[in-house]
Amino acid sequence: MTIGHRTWAIPEGWLPPRAGKRGRALESHEAACVLNAGDADAHLEFEIFFRDRDPAGPYHVTVPARRTLHLRFDDLEDPEPVPRGVEFASVIRSDVPVVIQHTRLDARDAEISLMTTLAFSAAGEGA
Repeated sequence: MTIGHRTWAIPEGWLPPRAGKRGRALESHEAACVLNAGDADAHLEFEIFFRDRDPAGPYHVTVPARRTLHLRFDDLEDPEPVPRGVEFASVIRSDVPVVIQHTRLDARDAEISLMTTLAFSAAGEGA
């Protein structure tokens, strides 16, 4: 099954400074949830954009064929960690069509919130 697009954008991102001792599962984070429903592995490049400096990346990630990956932006470390407390945006390019959903867990307050939406992909740019 081939669904999705090869280029995606998430124009909004922010990792709050680390705080609390709730453990990794309840730590505030941003994530790109990637679905590769195709028969070939997806090789992705993430580029991170900032308001006041040059972009970081590319970060290279592989999502095996017919699999999904919930990738936290705070797990991207090579060529440099994605900074905390700084606004950022991302562009993700794949060599095969994929679907990408953006998710944020904000656990800074007792009232934990979760936000999720499909990332943006230009029409007519798919398979």
